[in-house]
Amino acid sequence: MRSAEEEGYLYPLIEEIRTDHPTMSCRSMYYLINPTTLGRDKFESLCKTWGFITAKKPCYKRTTDSSGVIRFDNLTKDLTLTSINQLYSSDITYFEINNRFYYITFIIDCFSRYIVGYSVSERLTTEQTTYPALEMAIKARKSQWIEPVIFHSDGGGQYYDKEFLALTAEHKMLNSMCEYAYENPYAERINGTIKNNYLKHWNIKSYKELLKSVDRAVPLYNTVKPHKSLKRMSPENFEKKHLLLTRKKLPIVTESLDA
Repeated sequence: MRSAEEEGYLYPLIEEIRTDHPTMSCRSMYYLINPTTLGRDKFESLCKTWGFITAKKPCYKRTTDSSGVIRFDNLTKDLTLTSINQLYSSDITYFEINNRFYYITFIIDCFSRYIVGYSVSERLTTEQTTYPALEMAIKARKSQWIEPVIFHSDGGGQYYDKEFLALTAEHKMLNSMCEYAYENPYAERINGTIKNNYLKHWNIKSYKELLKSVDRAVPLYNTVKPHKSLKRMSPENFEKKHLLLTRKKLPIVTESLDA
C-alpha cells in the first residue's frame, strides 16, 4: 500500500480517536495505530498538518487531484427514504485490545437499520475493510435490488480505492460522500451501538475473540434489538413487515385468454 493511500485512510480514524480520547498525544496514537508505510515522524507531521497537535479544530477537505484522491457528491441531501436497498451507509471504527487497535467496518441499510455487511480486520487496507464488507452486502442483498443503491460514506481512502470503486461500478451503485461526520449519522450510530451495547461488555481479550464477538453481535442487533424509530421492531422484523406491505400494494396482473 502506498504512503499516500494510507494517509487517506488515517484522517477519519485519528478524528474518531480524538473524539473518544481528546488528550491522547499524536505519538500515542501512532503506536496504537501502527501505520504500515508511515514512520513516527511522518505520522506526527501529518497530525500537525491536519491540526491535531493544536487545539484548533481541523478543516480537511478532499478533492480530486493527481494523487487519485476522489470526493463524490453527497447524494443523501433532501433524500426521502421509502424502501430497503435504497441507501447504504458505511463507516470504519476501531476497537482496542491490549493496547492495540483493530478495525470494524459496517454497512447499514438506512431505511431498516439492518447491518447488511461487515468486516473485522487487523489493518486499515481496503482489502481487509470496505471491500469484504461490501462483498458480503452484495451477496446477501443483490437479488432484492430494484434500482441503483446509493452507497454513502465519509471521505476515507478505503471508499475511493480503485478496487472498491470497481466493485460499486460493477453492481451499478451510486457513490456518495459526506464532508462532516454528522452527514453520516446512521453509520456513526451503528459504530457506537455495537461497541458500547455489545462488545465492551464481553471482556474481549484477543483478535480471535473479537471476530467471534462481532459475528455474535450483528445477528443480535439485526434480529432481536428493538428500535424506537422502527416502531419497537428489530431491523429484520421491520424489513419483513415492509416487504409484506409492499407485496399487498402491488397490482394483480391477470393474463388475457387472447394473449
